Amino acid sequence: MLWACILFPQLALDGVVRRHASPDEPLALIAGPAQRRVLRSVNEAARAQGLRAGQALAVAQAIGARFHAIDYAAADAQRWHDFLAAWAYRYGSLVSREWPSALLVEVEASFRLFGPWPRLEARLREDLRELGFRHRIVLAPHPWAARVLANVHDGLAVIDEQPLLRALASLPLSRCGLPADVTAGLVRMGLRNLGQVWALPRAGLGRRIGEAALDHLDRLRGTQATPLRYFQPADAFESRIEFNYEVSSSQSLLFPLRRLTADLATYLAGRDGGVQRFLLRFTHERGAATELPVGLLAAERDPAMLFEVARSRLEQLQLPAPVREMELLAHQLPPFVPAGRDLFDMRPQQAMPWEQLRERLRARLGDESVHGLAVRADHRPERAWQSASSDVQAMPSLPRPGWLLHQPIPLRDTSLRILAGPERIESGWWDGDVRRDYYVVETSQGQRAWAFRPPGEQGEFMLHGWFA
Repeated sequence: MLWACILFPQLALDGVVRRHASPDEPLALIAGPAQRRVLRSVNEAARAQGLRAGQALAVAQAIGARFHAIDYAAADAQRWHDFLAAWAYRYGSLVSREWPSALLVEVEASFRLFGPWPRLEARLREDLRELGFRHRIVLAPHPWAARVLANVHDGLAVIDEQPLLRALASLPLSRCGLPADVTAGLVRMGLRNLGQVWALPRAGLGRRIGEAALDHLDRLRGTQATPLRYFQPADAFESRIEFNYEVSSSQSLLFPLRRLTADLATYLAGRDGGVQRFLLRFTHERGAATELPVGLLAAERDPAMLFEVARSRLEQLQLPAPVREMELLAHQLPPFVPAGRDLFDMRPQQAMPWEQLRERLRARLGDESVHGLAVRADHRPERAWQSASSDVQAMPSLPRPGWLLHQPIPLRDTSLRILAGPERIESGWWDGDVRRDYYVVETSQGQRAWAFRPPGEQGEFMLHGWFA
């Protein structure tokens, strides 16, 4: 087995920055008690103004730096950890969140699907760049070794035991994951790296550092197996964005809406599912929250389509008050079946797919204005069809017009030419008996019509529909 460790050195900060309307402006996460607030982490723009992690908030304000101060929430960091685990699930069935701000993914089983490690690594990095999370990635045969190597390396790929032992031996003791007191004791002995520790007699080393630390060293080399707790994607998606100010314009909500729908699409791709209905909830300073349901005719997971449908619904919503928090809830996640495509697609490059066009029309015109067709078990033409909220179903192979009149009318044309027929339809004795002989006819103007007359008679035709 080969394990990829993905380390997120600024997980909480990246989670905030990617949803901030102005990510390039100075921003800092604030933590600590009210008496001593400190900067927990800062972005590059804040660092350029002289701000540093661990700096007191009063000091940062005293130097005259202008920055957005956002309270650090451990629960938010945990939610981002879960979100990224769901994303990683698409690349490997064994995903572990054993360590904070890091993911372990067994990737060797995925090489046949995604290609060799360099190609898979490039795909992981591209996804994470699009998601907005800084990262370091290391590949190793053992999960614990991959985790500690990610502390000092980025892009390292070790697949054999001997190169792995050499890479581990050069690690500084402070980056090996040992407890701080154990590390301090080994440093006082004059030891600086992991190779020097392994060179000591095992029995004497165990008496100095304890069995727990000795077990940790064995796990790094893979001589002691320790089961990992594996992640299972949840059956629902919930994500929210809290604003530092009141948002009164629906246009200002489009940026967070795009982020929420993109995160939903990422989550769905990780669990190989789709969404057919989700809810947007807007929380106000006072009063009840405003809810906006968004429904689709079929399960989808394309981020552009999800955003477009939600945006169209949002533009028609009248918000009763400014918004302080926006939330997306998706509790119904049916299986996703990709739409069929031709091998040689002849559509123009800018043509909109039918599924996206259908959902855009429903969002703009209303759910009742766009619907599909369903077949009813009735031979009478006026009762053989019904509207349906689902997609268009397979139609019968018999010749039927695309435009069926609500009521048949006399077809007065002296130059009709019969193209096909008769087709006798006799049904409905229980609620309105129908006995007709139907013909496909051509009018004197070249139109193709569907007309009938009583069985066995040669009288006037009654027009019931037009063919395209």
